[in-house]
Amino acid sequence: MTLPTSRWLTDLERLLAIRSQFVVSGSIHDSFLAPLSTGPALVPLIRAAWETLNAKNYRFLLVYDPADGLRVYPDESANRELAEKLFDLKLKSGCQVVSLETLSNLMKILVSLREARCALVVDFASRITRQADHLSEGEHRFFVASEKLALNAVPIVPTPNIPTENSGKPLYNPVLWLVNRPQDLPSWFTLDSERVANLIIGKPDYEMRQATAQQLSPLFAGYREAATPAREKFVKRFCEGTEGMSLTALSDITELADRSGLGIADIDDAVRCYKVGALDNPWRKDYLREKITDAQSFIEDRVKGQHPAVVKTLDILKRSVMGMTGAQARSGGSRPRGVLFFAGPTGVGKTELAKTLTQLVFGDEKAYLRFDMSEFAEEHSSARLLGAPPGYVGFDAGGELTNAVREKPFSVVLFDEIEKAHPRILDKFLQILEDGRLTDGRGDTAYFSETILVFTSNLGIFVEDKQGNRIQHVKPGDAYETVEKNVREEIGNYFKFKLSRPELLNRIGDNIVVFNFIRPEVASLIFDGMLNNVARRLFDEFKVKLALTPQIHEQLLNRCTGDLNNGGRGIGNQLESAFINPLSRAMFEHDLEGKTKLLVAGMSEQDKVITLTLQSS
Repeated sequence: MTLPTSRWLTDLERLLAIRSQFVVSGSIHDSFLAPLSTGPALVPLIRAAWETLNAKNYRFLLVYDPADGLRVYPDESANRELAEKLFDLKLKSGCQVVSLETLSNLMKILVSLREARCALVVDFASRITRQADHLSEGEHRFFVASEKLALNAVPIVPTPNIPTENSGKPLYNPVLWLVNRPQDLPSWFTLDSERVANLIIGKPDYEMRQATAQQLSPLFAGYREAATPAREKFVKRFCEGTEGMSLTALSDITELADRSGLGIADIDDAVRCYKVGALDNPWRKDYLREKITDAQSFIEDRVKGQHPAVVKTLDILKRSVMGMTGAQARSGGSRPRGVLFFAGPTGVGKTELAKTLTQLVFGDEKAYLRFDMSEFAEEHSSARLLGAPPGYVGFDAGGELTNAVREKPFSVVLFDEIEKAHPRILDKFLQILEDGRLTDGRGDTAYFSETILVFTSNLGIFVEDKQGNRIQHVKPGDAYETVEKNVREEIGNYFKFKLSRPELLNRIGDNIVVFNFIRPEVASLIFDGMLNNVARRLFDEFKVKLALTPQIHEQLLNRCTGDLNNGGRGIGNQLESAFINPLSRAMFEHDLEGKTKLLVAGMSEQDKVITLTLQSS
């Protein structure tokens, strides 16, 4: 296999004849695959640049950084002596601290030097100034001089004493500025000069990761003994699992696998451990499959009357546990474990089902991360959720979402009432759903590959008519087929026409789970469950058992389930108003000392004030 070359190195070599300075930005701290005399190897940027320039018969690099000053690369005595002679340097201990004025003078010598081809690398150039748009007098003078040199420099035709097969081809002695981002230098420096080229180093592509994986593969246990198909499968899984990651990350994963005793069969675990910082994988636990096998009754005990929604949710969960999410795509290993879009009326169990899923998978319903999207209705609120852009106030704090997922990589992430979020925030979910990762303003990446994403929405329950009035689109009593059809249709209209984001709907796919209205028979079960919770709380607090006469029970049931538009939450609100409040008032005036049973024997209402009659024994 031919060793691929990073594009920025190819551009550097190609542009040496017509560009005198290069601003190199992006992944400058990554490693790069370079063909050394001992064979291909991962090397830092300066070494990679040197290998490219050395092939063009450059003698050495002068490397400057604001901390240590000036040094020569490669650090060999012959190079140091030549550099000291040509630039009048005194490299004590290999380095010499110089001012910006001295550095400017060195540049003048460099660009016109004919005795030897060499280049200047300004490392950590982002740290030369405190603020690129507020330069001090000395900093401004330095960059003006650098700009002038970029425009006035001429390519050098080597003198006869420089042995080279390309001796007749003039090339510049270039200056390479290594910056985190181009705006770390004054904007006018690069914009106003045609001789300054911008080289942006992106994340390595599949071909580069594949070549790197092949170089690193012998370091994994079991690779040398494996058959060719097993080796090819390992390299393929290594490349697919590290999409969007740096070559340094691939090297770190290899080191992590070696220390953790992971072989080629465990490459997915090694990649996941690097991403989320945990070797233990709850998704592969045997007990999880056993729990899900009996999960339907467990879920329906907490989420009542939503059989179709529960069945579809469990199907998606089973797909997640088997690692089959996105299996139809060429590469889907980095996508979230599962995506669920819960839609339906308010108070029917959407949030409760998300909690139940969390309890089922992770053993603790509090392991879910909830974000109320009504809090992110403004465009600027994206900085709070996802982190401010680099350079803005608060960018170094990260985002609430990215920080939470890094802290709990194995979790259910609930986005409540997603339609209330600003459309520009929704765009970020495209990246999460497709790539399974998000990078905040600090440059830290949060990986969503081990999460289940749950979106909830009330879309489709109410719509606007032609006059702009809000009318109910589906009602209690409608057949579930009608509710599902109308809700799905309105969700599609919302994303396709109102938001003009059909691509977001495509990423969600067929993972829309429509909840039905609470039926009267289900409302009765919910009511009894809530009443039992009240009795349990009373016993825990006072060791008193609560009882109701059949008449009181029937009266409360009718009052609490008369209007089911607000679902189970509405039943709870009515129970609190019609029973818990008057019960608390009556208990406050009733002596419960030494009592073990409390009977609600009477219930009356006057001037909309409900009064209960209690009997204790």
